[in-house]
Amino acid sequence: MLGQNEQLQGYQDRFRYLYVAVAVALSLLFLRLWYLQLFKGAEFKQFAEENRLKKIKVDAPRGMVFDRNRKLLLDNQPTFTVSITPQYFQAATKEERALALAKLGKIVRIAPSAIEDLLYKARRQPKFQPVVVKKNLSMDEVALIEMDRLMLPGIEVAVGIRRTNVHGVVGAQMLGYIAEIDADELPKINAKELENPYVQGDPLGKMGLEQQWEKTLRGENGIEYIEVDAYGRKKVPVGRKRGEVVQAIPPKPFVPGKNLVLTVDEDLQLAAAEAFGEEKTGALVALDPGNGEVLAMLSWPSFDSTEFSVGVSPEYWKQLATDDRKPLRDKTIYDHYSPGSTFKMLLALTALEKGIVDTEWSVTCAGAYRFGNKVFKCEHVHGRVALVEAIHRSCNVYFYQLMLKVGLDEWSAMGRRFGFGRTTKVDITEENAGLMPDRDYYDRVHGKGKGTQGYLISLGIGQGEVGVTPLQMANYAAMLANKGRHFQPHVVNAVYDRRTKRARPVAVPEETVTLSDRAWDPVREGMRRVVMEPGGTGWASRIPGIVSAGKTGTAQNPHGKSHAWFIGFAPYDDPKIAVCVL
Repeated sequence: MLGQNEQLQGYQDRFRYLYVAVAVALSLLFLRLWYLQLFKGAEFKQFAEENRLKKIKVDAPRGMVFDRNRKLLLDNQPTFTVSITPQYFQAATKEERALALAKLGKIVRIAPSAIEDLLYKARRQPKFQPVVVKKNLSMDEVALIEMDRLMLPGIEVAVGIRRTNVHGVVGAQMLGYIAEIDADELPKINAKELENPYVQGDPLGKMGLEQQWEKTLRGENGIEYIEVDAYGRKKVPVGRKRGEVVQAIPPKPFVPGKNLVLTVDEDLQLAAAEAFGEEKTGALVALDPGNGEVLAMLSWPSFDSTEFSVGVSPEYWKQLATDDRKPLRDKTIYDHYSPGSTFKMLLALTALEKGIVDTEWSVTCAGAYRFGNKVFKCEHVHGRVALVEAIHRSCNVYFYQLMLKVGLDEWSAMGRRFGFGRTTKVDITEENAGLMPDRDYYDRVHGKGKGTQGYLISLGIGQGEVGVTPLQMANYAAMLANKGRHFQPHVVNAVYDRRTKRARPVAVPEETVTLSDRAWDPVREGMRRVVMEPGGTGWASRIPGIVSAGKTGTAQNPHGKSHAWFIGFAPYDDPKIAVCVL
């Protein structure tokens, strides 16, 4: 009996301990619930709210681009993309998913099995990240999808932009293009964009003005929230009930990108494109010598930049990449070429300014010049010629001998004063500095002291190891027009803020190559005769009623046909335009 009492007492003690343990556990649970309710209630309410709401990125409109007369050059056109969000799509039943794919496939004319393949390939990406099914939907396709929205779980249409070059291919290299940011470049770019980071799918300027002025054009995306059901389908706009605004999570409004007003004249651009036609290859740059404004900038042939903004097709990319005329390269600033006879004025200015010769120094041209065992040719037999006539009739023999008198050092130093061998700092990406060889260059490339006089003679007529861009040559023409006074070439005239409705002009620096009139006047007179007097190589380019000046040039090309140049300015006494055509 005693043993039974002791055993009973033991059970009672155990139950007592169990009661205490349960009481303690319940107390701790109560305290935890009290803590969560009192101190974490707002936070968990926010979590619940965010689970009920779907965050939507609102793309900021990209800034538009206008010409100097406010004519639209780059526009934003709406484009529609249908996508499937796996997180919501997989929440539906198997039958609902099959029906949705069948309906969507019929609307967008894609087999349901092909859509399933897209989802399978995207299986490793986050479930909340939409999988694009088709871009560039027609308005009819958008309407049909919206009509069947309740039967399309996880399927939605997003509005994007198609960056449109109003004039098709004209000026595409200068204007540039946009494309979706690559996943590989996203971390690198965001390391520099802490305040306004990019996300996958954002457009990014990839060339020309679009790239150089990316921060200005881009703007800041906004965020809004919509209430969704378990399938991710939109129910009602958040914060709106019978006309009343009740914001659960305040939206973040977008900030539109700023517009660019260019210095370029649309009519001049179109006229240049028409002049090149279908078959020609080359470049044209026209500047205002009085302020450095780029009036026209054309690289030809060109490409349709609109195709890149919506995802360039493999066929079109292959067509561009395999074209021997290289339409994707900007020939105005990226490629450089030997300048040919257009460089004769640089040599003449050097010789006159340094007092090496005067305008009376002359040579006899018999159609060729022998130096050692090599013969350097001229296009014609000019007889006795002095400096002005040598420019007028483009006598190679005169400039062969003049280069030997001037020498490499003086010639190269003058070339750098005129901006050759360095960039102009134009406000577009990927400008090439070209090549202005000096003694260090020849020592480095050919070995110290191994540069021969033969190299020097060729440089005198702009041949050999010298490379210039059409923009540099247009800038050179502007300096000849203004006797050395010039401005940094620029394409953007002003930045226009759509919110404040204010335009901010772009300031540009002014420089001067200071030479005496004894150098400028004879050289400019020779250029005037090239265009305005018979026998000049630019006689065919004269415009009735306008006195102008210029110089032609032909540069040998080891890779194919020779390059034909023309640089000039007009009117002669009050220049309003300086031009280079290649």
